[in-house]
Amino acid sequence: MRSPVLTPLVPVRMSDPDRATAHMAASVLLGYPGPAEVASFPAVRAAVQSLPGAVRERFTDFLDAADAMAAADPESLAVHYVATFDLRRRCSMYLTYFVAGDTRNRGLALVSFVQAYQAAGWAVDSDELPDYLPVVLEFSARELAGDGAPVIAAGLLSTNRGGIEVLRSALTGFGSLYASLVEAVCLTLPPIDAETERRYLELVSSGPPSELVGLQSFGPLEPFVPVGAQTETRV
Repeated sequence: MRSPVLTPLVPVRMSDPDRATAHMAASVLLGYPGPAEVASFPAVRAAVQSLPGAVRERFTDFLDAADAMAAADPESLAVHYVATFDLRRRCSMYLTYFVAGDTRNRGLALVSFVQAYQAAGWAVDSDELPDYLPVVLEFSARELAGDGAPVIAAGLLSTNRGGIEVLRSALTGFGSLYASLVEAVCLTLPPIDAETERRYLELVSSGPPSELVGLQSFGPLEPFVPVGAQTETRV
């Protein structure tokens, strides 16, 4: 099934604290919906109420749909999550996949994420790849909420914006409730430039590059904890 070609969303004017809230909320909601994560949904709902209307509505739409699914069958949201993100190539939340696919270049792309986190003195749990969208969004939220300029996370999101747009298109095409969350993220990002739009259209048309060599060629990329960096606690 080919993904629809969607018009880029017009970004919403937001303060850095609001953008931090949106990115942390999206980080939580885009993670696997286990019992502990689902239990945090009411707190996320409360946190996003102060966000600009278009962003808040996307989060609320997702939470309303997730609550309805849970009321009908507590396991249904987790089943939908696996069927969406684990079984559909175009719905990958690993951003380097859209840039490099299953090729040798993916290892280099992953290293660029590791180096970005190292430059910010930030650590990633060893059980997550560094390009996992919820991890990148949590990193962005922490940078936005900190004292420094949030330029590193912004650079990662900007560089991989084409992949995020492909993910949005695929989720919309499959009718997934998770499309609302990726829309919310896109509304918080800068406008798409012409080159990014060109790459997005190319990816929607042809999909990520494929070269079935796996990642084992690169050796272990874990742990992703830079020496001397303070480990952050995931929320």
